[in-house]
Amino acid sequence: MNVRCKEALQRSGDGVIAFYIIEVNVSFNVLICDDSAMARKMAKRALPSGFSASMTEAANGLDALDVISSQPIDLLLLDLTMPVLDGIGVLEELRRRQQKVFVIVVSGDVQPVMRQRVVELGALAFLPKPVSASTLCDVLEQYGFSRYSAVVN
Repeated sequence: MNVRCKEALQRSGDGVIAFYIIEVNVSFNVLICDDSAMARKMAKRALPSGFSASMTEAANGLDALDVISSQPIDLLLLDLTMPVLDGIGVLEELRRRQQKVFVIVVSGDVQPVMRQRVVELGALAFLPKPVSASTLCDVLEQYGFSRYSAVVN
């Protein structure tokens, strides 16, 4: 976590008011799991420019579970249709292991029953491919994965 505090001055009718702007930059460990290298690249590009993250990639669900077992992962961007182990299998295994990883499913399989299933298995959200930067940014901010600023008098 990176914290910066800047003093700011503002003039008012009665004089000068001093206040502080505190910026907190939090770095997250993100795992992008998709069998398509192009889709992984597009997911990276969709992350907001101010989003501070360490990125790791996996081409299938089994590789993703290996990464999650070997290093801390805060956020998993997960495709559903992959060889070896699909996204549903990953979600089921994470639930079985009781591993706490925030998961956003990014998939072309947009059937309502599938959307419901991934949420039942613990995913925060389901986003259809191709995911837009603004949509991903909105979901990340909704769940606290963003850059924070606060003003303190």
